[in-house]
Amino acid sequence: MILGSGSHRYRVIEGWGKLPEGWELKDVAAVAVDSKDRVYVFNRGEHPMIVFDREGNFIRSWGEGTFPRAHGLHIDANDILYCTDDGGHVVRKCTTEGKVLLELGVPGQPAPYMSGTPFHRCTHTALSPRGDIYVSDGYGSAPSASTTTTSCAEPPKYT
Repeated sequence: MILGSGSHRYRVIEGWGKLPEGWELKDVAAVAVDSKDRVYVFNRGEHPMIVFDREGNFIRSWGEGTFPRAHGLHIDANDILYCTDDGGHVVRKCTTEGKVLLELGVPGQPAPYMSGTPFHRCTHTALSPRGDIYVSDGYGSAPSASTTTTSCAEPPKYT
């Protein structure tokens, strides 16, 4: 099956992602690809981050017990993942192996509803060329939050 039109046409590959026996993907919230063509599938199942090679072979999973509700995923030019968890009210900056380098927000503690303070069901991140992190926080705190991080040891500054 071919989807799309013009120069944006894609072939569907049935059965592409080969999961370990008994595993399943549930509610895939986001997909991203790193510089080595590894595919990161951020989902709401028992294994929130499942990593495949470009052929669909399972490489690893991580994030078990860490992400209550996967929502957004961004990979930067250095293969650092920004995992947005709207159920946990947090963005985690992680290595490709799942090591958490930085947390934005307080896990499991939402800001008051529509208070304008981060985060209440944050949804996604974007990075500027300078490295600023922008977080959409639209479900329960309407504005977007911007944070500038210069190192993982320094707390983020919200603007």
